[in-house]
Amino acid sequence: MSYARHLNIKIIGFIILLLGILGYTYFQMHNLVIGPVITIKTPQNGATLFASLTEVVGTTKNISEITINDRRIFIDETGVFKEKLLLSPGYNIITLHAKDKFGRTTNRTLELVYN
Repeated sequence: MSYARHLNIKIIGFIILLLGILGYTYFQMHNLVIGPVITIKTPQNGATLFASLTEVVGTTKNISEITINDRRIFIDETGVFKEKLLLSPGYNIITLHAKDKFGRTTNRTLELVYN
């Protein structure tokens, strides 16, 4: 095998290794970079409800604490939360606030109507 071909194989191998390391680093750092995430599954924003008791269900990622209307709630080990709330007649605003261990925050707001 010629010296030039051997050198090309080493360079290609090094580039593949470097791309693998960069890809793995991005994969590991992605959660740190995006900060806290709240996803609300039910109820849908803007929904009209006919029962005063509703359950807010959703998932979280990268959080250290979460509140609903400034009241701390808890999540399970997979990041799922379920919290029952009593709605007032008419228009209701429900605010979810989450913070990660680096102090970054995110908010989600639900606007619900109870008839």
